[in-house]
Amino acid sequence: MHTPVTIIGAGLGGLVLARVLHVHGIPSVVYEADPSPTARPQGGMLDIHARSGQFALGAAALTEEFRGIVLEGRQAIRLLDRNGTVLFSKADDGTGTSPEVQRGDLRRILLDALPDGTVRWGHKATGVRTLDAARHEVTFADGSTVAANLLVGADGAWSRVRPLLSDAAPAYIGRSFVETCLYDADTRHPATAKAVGGGTLAAFDPDERGKWLVAHREKDGALRSYVTLAKPQDWFGGIDFTDTAAAATRIAQEYDGWAPELTTLITGIDTAPVLRRLHALPVGHRWDRVPGVTLLGDAAHLSPPDGEGANLAMQDAAELGTALAAHPDDIETALTAYEQAMFPRSAAAAAAAGVTHNPTPQELISFFAR
Repeated sequence: MHTPVTIIGAGLGGLVLARVLHVHGIPSVVYEADPSPTARPQGGMLDIHARSGQFALGAAALTEEFRGIVLEGRQAIRLLDRNGTVLFSKADDGTGTSPEVQRGDLRRILLDALPDGTVRWGHKATGVRTLDAARHEVTFADGSTVAANLLVGADGAWSRVRPLLSDAAPAYIGRSFVETCLYDADTRHPATAKAVGGGTLAAFDPDERGKWLVAHREKDGALRSYVTLAKPQDWFGGIDFTDTAAAATRIAQEYDGWAPELTTLITGIDTAPVLRRLHALPVGHRWDRVPGVTLLGDAAHLSPPDGEGANLAMQDAAELGTALAAHPDDIETALTAYEQAMFPRSAAAAAAAGVTHNPTPQELISFFAR
């Protein structure tokens, strides 16, 4: 394969694909909307699964670099009810198979492993069109265009590449996250830091399914939380998320009566909470083979969050890159092999996420115990 692979999106999936292609001597160019790698925060913790994320990093020849960013002790888990009563607790004894890393650190090692100029920053894709039998053109916000012999959409939920393959669009799943963060929690909020423990906390109301508090212990004593509410989108539209105090107060009202060490994850914040509306593509989303283009990650199979999304995106990328390396002179054979394996894998993951996104307390305890 002599022409570069054109990748839209410099998230984890797009970068893993570029790196795996580089390992095999295949050039690629990644176009990313962000103006620079530090233009915005990259989110919180990720648990990297052995059969997907770690497999992908192995294919990218970055296993040692990955081990260097693992945060020890973060596989500990605590499950509490709304009163702060511990229902399940598991320490990180070193036997876990899903070590935790900061998303930003993982992105950094991927960027550092690519040749200079691989990522073209400040290129926001605004549209795509077919040029001929197997070539496609991407238009960017600045009016520039690029013609691709092989186009890969790694551009997330609202993919601009997806319409070349599918009419499917993400639908709101009826709930959202409000992301918050406490800094220097061990000093400033010791009771909350104790409740979270050394890794992940999940707290819920047994009588009101769909209402959650999930928190992760990050580096430097930070606690990042995902406050989950089953509300229509219009409900969130009535909250001014730029007013930190007012937004925190309104969200905290939904958790009235919960233990204060838990609600401090909402009320104790210093920076504005971030609304994350949750959407999903239809379970089993797939498309007929279109020459010269494919999708990976959320662009291909967006589903309710359950810890699998980033791992699946990286696995998609590794398998696609490996398939292209195995068939350098026959792109369509490579894309067919990739999609035939990806479709059932992603369908099973999406179905599981749909079942487990609103579990009973006992289901949740069983899940964490596993």
